[in-house]
Amino acid sequence: MSADAAALLPPDLAAFEALAEAAREALPEPYRAAARAVVLRVEDFAPDHLLDEMEIEDAFDLTGLYDGIPLTEKSVMDQPQGPDTIWLFRRPILDEWAERGAEPLGSLVSHILVHELAHHFGWSDEDIARIDPWWE
Repeated sequence: MSADAAALLPPDLAAFEALAEAAREALPEPYRAAARAVVLRVEDFAPDHLLDEMEIEDAFDLTGLYDGIPLTEKSVMDQPQGPDTIWLFRRPILDEWAERGAEPLGSLVSHILVHELAHHFGWSDEDIARIDPWWE
């Protein structure tokens, strides 16, 4: 395959994960350090059990998900059920990216990551606006 043809292909899971990691590393401190404690998982689609739990019929309707207990709700009495995790779903994100047209893919991935981090940190819309230029 030529380099020109390869440039037309959507990023695979590894390249997509690299976009998500770059978005996390671009966060301002102290958010960047705190965000590193959250596991990032990139999959093509949400697993069926997550779609069922959320009562979502079309897997293309879910681009990202925070799975955990928000920091604003955690207690020292809580028993850990697993690591706080942000899921990013490549195929629905790619579809949204194609629909938007001019938005760089990295910007969309960053926006979705920040939205999911907002669930983890308990951020308000005003908090998100200070971090995510998407809201400008």
